[in-house]
Order: sequence, then C-alpha cells, then structure tokens
Amino acid sequence: MKQKILFLFIILFTSINIFSQRKYSKEFSFLNDNDLYISTSQDRYYTNGMFFTYRYLSSKNAKNIEKKIFDIQIGHHMYTPFKATVQQHGDHDRPFAGYAFGNFGINYFYKNESILKIAMQIGTLGPSAVSKELQDFIHDIYGYKKAIGWKYQIADAFALNLNLDYIKNLANDNYLDVNWVNNLKIGTVYSDFSTGFYGRIGLKPLQKIINSIAFNGNLNSNSTNFNNEIESFIYIKPMLSYTAYDATIQGSFLNNNSPITFEIEPFKFTAEIGIRFTLNRFNFGYAINYHTKKLKSIRVPKNNFYGTIQLNYQFN
Repeated sequence: MKQKILFLFIILFTSINIFSQRKYSKEFSFLNDNDLYISTSQDRYYTNGMFFTYRYLSSKNAKNIEKKIFDIQIGHHMYTPFKATVQQHGDHDRPFAGYAFGNFGINYFYKNESILKIAMQIGTLGPSAVSKELQDFIHDIYGYKKAIGWKYQIADAFALNLNLDYIKNLANDNYLDVNWVNNLKIGTVYSDFSTGFYGRIGLKPLQKIINSIAFNGNLNSNSTNFNNEIESFIYIKPMLSYTAYDATIQGSFLNNNSPITFEIEPFKFTAEIGIRFTLNRFNFGYAINYHTKKLKSIRVPKNNFYGTIQLNYQFN
C-alpha cells in the first residue's frame, strides 16, 4: 500500500513538474468590451469593442531583451448615443461611430522588468467599418430592437494610428506589485496620452511582468529563461488621460462630412478592476471598466461603465 501511495505521489509530482515547465511560443486571443457584461439594460457610448489577436515569440533577441513578441490583430470599436434606438437625431448626445482596423505590433520585454510596445493600426472610420450591420447582428442574437440613427454616423475616413506603451515595474513581492503604465496614441482617429498604475494582488505567487499574462508576456521557448507558469491575480488599473483629438466624437479632420459631432472633454479618468487566471493552455480575464465623460454634452452623465471578457489559447 505504501509503495502504491509513493508511486502515485511520484506521478503527481512529475505531472506538476512537467506542467510547471511548459513552454508555449504562440497564442490566439479574443477580447470583447461590452456594457452587456455589467448590465442587461445598458447599451450606450462605447458599446462594443472586439479584438482577435495572434501573437508569436521571436527567435532573435538583443542582450538586454528577454523576449520580443509580435502580434497581429483585427479590431473593431463601436459607439452610440445614450440609446441605440433614439429616434430623433437632435436627441443624440454622442455620434454613432465605428472604427475597424488591422494592427501589427512589436513588444519588447526587457530584462530590467520594463516593457515597450509599438503598434501601427490601419483601417477605416465610418460606414465602411460595418458597425451598423454588426450591431444589428448582435441585437438579433439577444432579441433587442434594431438600432436607429446609424445614417447620422461619423463619415467615412482613412484611419492610421501609431500606439506606444511603456510599462515599468516599481515595486514587487511574491503577492503584490505596482507597475507604472503609459500609453501614447497619435493618428487620424485617436491622439491622446495616458499615465497611471497597474497593481496586482496575487492569489498565487506573481510572475515577473515580462512573463505574465497581465501584459501578454507569457510566451516562451528554449531561448527564454522562463516557463509558462500558473497565474491567478486580481488587479486594478487607474489612469489619467489627456485627449487632443478623437475622430469618433469630433469627426475626421480629413473631411467635413459628419452630420453630428461634439467637442471633446480633454481630461479623463479611467479605472479598470479585474481578475486574470490560467488554466492549462488557456488564460481568462474579466474586468469592470469605469471612465469619466469624454465629450462636452450636458446630456452625457459624468461617468460610464462597461465590462470586458478575455480568452487566450497558447500552443506551439
């Protein structure tokens, strides 16, 4: 009997050891923002964001870089007034707007626990982003009324945006860390700067930020010094933003064809609270997002919420 127990213990230990030393160098992910994830009745403003991403680990690195990860993404942003079914265009407190794009990014994970992400987006703003058709499809699935007012949406325009992210670990121990996060967007759709903090509370010992699902750094091969480890943590991400330009609110500067536009509110505060965890090849996430008002309209409330779900699958 003791021999059987010892044998089972060895098998279990070996399995755990094998599990802890896995290395996956590629990943597919799906992320969806929608106010449906916090309310079954709310359907307004940033009402849906959908992102399909393929990431893969580069085989070449510089001396000070632990990992270089490339990502290819197809994304879509959708915006509506306080109700997608508002009848009169004079009652719109925000323009209908859609933005569809392709994204190519290069992510540098440095050995000093800092991260630099550079991404270029190319796409279209306006009816060519097929936001009306996508929202009608989503509403049909859930039995909601079809949206009214997309004929007044932000007009078609070419979209080109450069996005830069810089993240630096400031303090950490096994179960708690604080990271400084910064984002700069420059382009024909968004031009803004955000800075703030990303804090993690570990339900298991935390991974370094350059090997964590928190920043999509958990891809590995025989050329890296990390494995794909088990992760589970709660996080909070407060940010302060300054917006210089938002074509989904102001209309594109490339034309004057948008029938309804508003002035932007330059300063904005956002906060994201969520949970992330791994399960074998998968990792999951759920978050609640808060932001103050983005445009100068007396009808728009001072704050708004939406939810996020995320699913990633890793492989070789």
